[in-house]
This record gives sequence, structure tokens and C-alpha cells, in this order.
Amino acid sequence: MHPLATLSYGPTAAYWLAALRIGLGLWWLESFRHKNKRAWLKEGAGIAWAKSVAEKHRFGLVRKSFARVVEPRPKQMAYIVVFSELAVGVGITAGFLTPVALAGGLLLNLLYFVLMIHDWAEQGQNSMMALISLVCILARANQVLSIDHLLHILGA
Repeated sequence: MHPLATLSYGPTAAYWLAALRIGLGLWWLESFRHKNKRAWLKEGAGIAWAKSVAEKHRFGLVRKSFARVVEPRPKQMAYIVVFSELAVGVGITAGFLTPVALAGGLLLNLLYFVLMIHDWAEQGQNSMMALISLVCILARANQVLSIDHLLHILGA
């Protein structure tokens, strides 16, 4: 048997899952890093953009929910979005409270997916990030190379 064929079986599969998890975490950290924090946190640009999308959304539930939950609290919501990306990225990359971080990232992806449902050009990244999150949750990608494993928490 070819040596590479053995990488998909046994304990090495856990390392492939860890690599996938770490890559996803770095993707979230890059999302945080490249975001213009001044525009998002001081000028409200991110939430203003989201509002312009939500106002024209084809689903009334999205329009109403945005108007009821996000619109009255633009500054708080900007901080929640920006620092959720950071927290999710750190948690997934370091493997700390991994299932919680993965579920948080999946939720962020799904919220963005629903908001931008009409713009399929924007959905590739979110679809892939959501899929990787789901795979990592179901396959328990915190078994190696994670703080969870070092602390023997959350099934690691």
C-alpha cells in the first residue's frame, strides 16, 4: 500500500481534521484582520451596508428582524460582528472550546448566507466555511493539536 494511502485511516485522520480546522480558524482570523475596523466600529459602515441589503431583502422576515434587532443597536452589533470573527478565529485555530467556536462560526456564516441569499457571487466562501465547520463539528476535529485535547475537555 502506498504510504499516502494510510494517511486517511487511523490516528493520522485526526491530524488531517486538525489541519482543516486550523485552516478554517485562520480564514476567520483573516476576515477579522482585513476588516476596516475604523469604518466598522467608528463610522458604522458595515452595519449601514447590511441595512441597505436588508431593506431590499426578498424575505419580509429578514427585513423585520434586521429592523427590530440590528438597526436600533448599530454600534453594539458592529462590535459583536467584528469581535465574534476574532473570537471564532482564535477558538477554532487554537482548538479552545472548539465545538462552541465552530458552532459560532457556522451561525455567523448562516446569518450572512441568509442576508445575502440573492447575491450568489458572495456565497462561495460562506458555503465552504459552513461546510468545513459542520464537518469539523461532526468529526470532532479537536482530538489533536488543540487546547481542548491538552485540557481533556469537550470529548478531546
